[in-house]
Amino acid sequence: MARKNQKAPWEPEEEIIWVSKTEMKEDMEALQKLGEELVELKPSVLEKFPLSEDLAEAIKDAQRFKNEAKRRQLQYIGKVMRNEDPEPIQAALDKVRNKHSQATAELHKLEQLRDRIVEDGDAAISEVVEAHPEADRQRLRQLARQANKEKKAGKPAKAYREIFQVLKELKQDEL
Repeated sequence: MARKNQKAPWEPEEEIIWVSKTEMKEDMEALQKLGEELVELKPSVLEKFPLSEDLAEAIKDAQRFKNEAKRRQLQYIGKVMRNEDPEPIQAALDKVRNKHSQATAELHKLEQLRDRIVEDGDAAISEVVEAHPEADRQRLRQLARQANKEKKAGKPAKAYREIFQVLKELKQDEL
């Protein structure tokens, strides 16, 4: 009797990766969520993403649609994304999100510097002038004195906000 459907012992066995239907659905939903996040972005930001023409067109259409049509279009985007490599798109999306958090961190640093200028006065102003030679030392001193007066008198912090704007302009000029 001959052996049927048996492999020779010297042939390597193929490893079959079994994927459940649930896992496939979860992957598709993840792609659809990624597509939804892309739809929420502004067109100027989307231009920088590595998107195929079909996907870019589908996203542009989804941004125009409302209600049920938008829901169906989002499902279509999920379907189109199955043929795409989601990793570069996800990396670009993470970069956009991180840019926002970096900008927030920069603003927090400027706020801390403003607080130091108001509290420490000339020492903190000297640091700013060293870092930004174009900074107006006299204007910063005036604003710091004025901010202290406003704080003691319980008035609105107009000079306090103005110091922040001056620091923000210096930071933008640096870039």
